[in-house]
Amino acid sequence: MNNERSRLIGIGYRMLGSYSDAEDAASEALVRWYRLTDVERDAIDVPAAWLTRVVSRICLDVLGSARVRRENYVGRWLPEPVPGLHSVDSTAADPADVVAQQDSVTLALLVVLESLSPAQRVAFVLHDAFALPFDEIAAVLDRSPAACRQLASAARQRLHERHLVPADPIDHDRVVRAFAIASGGGDLDTLVSLLSPDVTLVSDGGGQVSAARNPVVGSDRVARFIRGITAKATDLDWHIETVNGLSGIVIRRSGQVFGVIGFHTMDGVVADVWIVLNPDKLRHWA
Repeated sequence: MNNERSRLIGIGYRMLGSYSDAEDAASEALVRWYRLTDVERDAIDVPAAWLTRVVSRICLDVLGSARVRRENYVGRWLPEPVPGLHSVDSTAADPADVVAQQDSVTLALLVVLESLSPAQRVAFVLHDAFALPFDEIAAVLDRSPAACRQLASAARQRLHERHLVPADPIDHDRVVRAFAIASGGGDLDTLVSLLSPDVTLVSDGGGQVSAARNPVVGSDRVARFIRGITAKATDLDWHIETVNGLSGIVIRRSGQVFGVIGFHTMDGVVADVWIVLNPDKLRHWA
């Protein structure tokens, strides 16, 4: 069941934006499976489909309570970043499915998914990332297949409005590396040139670590904010590492991970910067 648990975590992570919550949801789904009698399990034709429905319903419940929790969150809430591509289903047979799953786990997408309703998010993840037909999604959401199709379509429209297209990993890596060099080199003009004029920076300290309570907007402001960090915190080491499938920056202090920076790049510049400092969201970055 290890592969099945990984798949369930992958579904949950995309739905919840929290790897920790996704692990809990996957574990709960498996507990419910093992609680079934032998007769009940034998009556289930496709166990993977049953588990998918169960974990999706658990995530729906979590999403409802998560909105309340995040209203009381200190500062801005960002998805929990993961190293590499933890949650991609490596058993996917079709290479195109693997690519789609990789695109569906980037921080850029997870941030946009936070703006969707729980039902839209579940419909989009199940259909677009895991290719579930709408009649199966209808059983999860207790709605008609046509209604589920509309939910997924509305989610895609939201992504389109945010100009969210899959980043080219090579171009993305080039921009991030140039950003890292300019951030530490004191060249403010070069750093500004690597940022979109309306770039937005959001940091998440969760009330445990000092972070900007409000977004920083505009290339000049973001550049000065970043240079302020690198100038003051000279004991921090910045390293280019894979964050949710794309190049990002991992910040360490005395060998311990202090923060993770994810990026959304577009047209050769940085469009969004997400800095996760909340230690509760960094436990996978040993």
